[in-house]
Amino acid sequence: MTERPKPVASQQLTDRLFATERNPEDFRFDAAVARVFPDMIRRSVPGYTTIIPMIQVITEQYIQPSTNAYDLGCSLGASTLAMRHGIQYRDCELIGVDNSMAMIERCQHYVALDDHPLPVTLRCEDILDTDMRNASVTTLNFTLQFVPLSDRADLLTRIAQATRPGGALILSEKLRFDDDTDQEIQTRLHHEFKRANGYSDLEISQKRSAIEHVMIPETLEAHRQRLLNAGFERALVWYQCFNFVSILAIK
Repeated sequence: MTERPKPVASQQLTDRLFATERNPEDFRFDAAVARVFPDMIRRSVPGYTTIIPMIQVITEQYIQPSTNAYDLGCSLGASTLAMRHGIQYRDCELIGVDNSMAMIERCQHYVALDDHPLPVTLRCEDILDTDMRNASVTTLNFTLQFVPLSDRADLLTRIAQATRPGGALILSEKLRFDDDTDQEIQTRLHHEFKRANGYSDLEISQKRSAIEHVMIPETLEAHRQRLLNAGFERALVWYQCFNFVSILAIK
């Protein structure tokens, strides 16, 4: 008997993209990254496996009936599915947005495999162009850091304007620190986290070189102030591990 091929979403490969010497180029969310993304983000982002299930918990607390929920920069849909399981109202609409077709295509498989009745709409588009309205929960899970600095304030203002009173934004980001010693300590601990997860010094170095021009981290205070300026009433840290943080902004 011929064995049936596994669904694309089940083919989770080990991230070896930077394991050999390669020509320097900027990081891209292409098909190669999409194939290894679950392994890459789990081994690269401290606390990621805690943040995802807590997105479900936070969604449960802030979702409102007859509203929309957005996952901006949904990649393969981990936070989308967490939100899906946190939405108890069947008259809500859940929208996941990503500008990488490779990510959206694989995300569709994960959504199809997920055992939950709430429909999910996936859009392949730039989140800067996404029309948002009547929102009660929005997630930017390690997405804003890839948005140009000059566009971040406008994006958060549009999210705040689209959010109903009492609604929330979950913003997860890598931080930088004003104090040079703090920055060095947190960077070193992050690299040790990667080594503990099996990444070599070559992989760490090459990934850092590839991503430093496309991912621009900011300070915690910069994020807080921008969220308040955008129209959120409160912005509080609900999780931090080394130089990675998740903020809850409440309208």
